[in-house]
Formats: sequence, C-alpha cells, structure tokens
Amino acid sequence: MTSSRALRPAGLLLPSLLSLLMIAPVPAQQPANPRLPEVYQLMREVHEHQEQLNNVRDHYTYTSLQTTQNIDGNGQVKSTETVESEDNFVNGHLIERTVKRNGQPLEVHEQQKEAERVAKLVERAEKIPPDQPLEGMAINIGRVQEIISRVLEIMDVRNLRRETWHGRPTIVFDFVGRKDAKTVGLAEDASKRLQGTLWIDEADRLVAHMEVSFNDNFGVIGGLLASIEKGSNLRFDQAPVDAELWLPTGAEANLEERLLIVKNYRQHFTERNYDFKRIRVEAQQLRSAKALLARNR
Repeated sequence: MTSSRALRPAGLLLPSLLSLLMIAPVPAQQPANPRLPEVYQLMREVHEHQEQLNNVRDHYTYTSLQTTQNIDGNGQVKSTETVESEDNFVNGHLIERTVKRNGQPLEVHEQQKEAERVAKLVERAEKIPPDQPLEGMAINIGRVQEIISRVLEIMDVRNLRRETWHGRPTIVFDFVGRKDAKTVGLAEDASKRLQGTLWIDEADRLVAHMEVSFNDNFGVIGGLLASIEKGSNLRFDQAPVDAELWLPTGAEANLEERLLIVKNYRQHFTERNYDFKRIRVEAQQLRSAKALLARNR
C-alpha cells in the first residue's frame, strides 16, 4: 500500500483512494475452524492498531525501485523510466528521497534540489496528521495501505472467507462501491467506482495483499481536467520485515487517464521495496510494539 511518491510522469493524477491497516487482538487458542469475524469491526480494529504502530514505523528506512512504462494506443511500450529512492516515514507519512534516475546517480545540482524538496516535505509531514494526505490527489503507492476502513460505509462487502496467502492464513473479502451512496470529498466519491479484494493476515491483522480496480470512469473536477478510465487497476503487497511490524514490499498499477477530454495516457507502474533497516527506535516504543504484536500471534 505509500511520498512522497506519486505517479507523475504524464501528469497522471489519481485521487487518494481509501484507508486501511494493521493489527487486532486474536485469542491465544482458537478452534480448528474459528468463526469468521464481523468485517466492519475487523476494519476498525485494523485501523486502530495501525495507529499504535506508526511511531515504530517512523524509525525504519528502505530502498524503493519504481519503474514506469508509458504505453501507446497499440499496447506497445513507448518509454521506460526507473527511479530509485530512499524511503522513510515522518509522523506516519512516507517521505522519498530520489537517489537515482534510470540507473544513474543524481547530478550535484539535482541532489541539492531534491534535498530542499525533501526538507519541505518533512516540515509539512510533522504538522499534518498521519491520516491526512501529504500531497493532495496524487496517487501515493506508499499510502495504499490506508485504503478501505474510512469508506466501508459506502461499500458493499461480499464473500467473506479464509484463504492462504504466501503460506499464511488470511481473511479475504470482496468489496464494491455503492453508486447511490452519499459521499463527502473526492476520495469518497472515487471510492464509489471501485471494486476489489482484500487479503488480511489472520494472525497479525494486517493487509497482506490488495487488488482494486475502477469499474467506471471517474472525472476529476467534473471530468473537465482529467478522468481515470474504467479498468485502471492496482495491486499492493506488504509483509513482515522483522518481529516488529510489516511494511510495503511492492505494488503494480495499470492506469489510463484522459486529460482535458482530448488526450489519453496509459501507464504501467511497478514498485519493489527492499533493504529494510531500523535506523533508530526508543526502547519503550520497541517494547510496546513487540507486546502488541505478541498478543496477535
């Protein structure tokens, strides 16, 4: 799911989608086929416990490699751009510092501009609550883990079930936006045009995998400036990086946008995150996080 990263190459804008994550208590002993939880309560617990882990997440860093392909009308790749960045969290917001473009380190003047940009983002991040977007409407892959709980009220949830994902038991459900739902703001309005599936790790109550797509066109500001076309889709993964918490490990998106009603842009975006490191954490924060996770195992 996060920074901040945005799919910007072709001027692509996408509303900040939904909201979701992490950890709820699980009984120490469970029957062989325990009853499935009530999904709305599950999501409330997930969101609540993620907030408790934000302070620990702020002390982690990792490397992110993003690849963006621009696609022509025949489905052929016109151009490819790669960006390598060093990522960390500030007050729950993902901050990225670009270190390479297309495999080449930034020039000295580019490094200076990037340092100034990051400094401004950090200053903003310290003042903006973690549950509010840092950079407006640009899609933020690093924040995709904040995708569903605030808007479940305008979604229909279906087919609650258990499945195994990468060797771990998960609780899975499908969702689809209700077109007749009353919404407030751009993100909720966009959510009415979404459908997808969530895989929640049953032991840790974290989103392990998500697939979401637009089932209808969505016009930004009435469609006069841009619209996200039906069929645009996103996949998101995260996993435990050590005993403390989970972090995003990758994402993939296929997006089509129409700008100013006349020009179409198609992009294929992939992200791979690796080299996770704990840079600094206070002892009390670490003990609290481990105690919280221990209750869920």
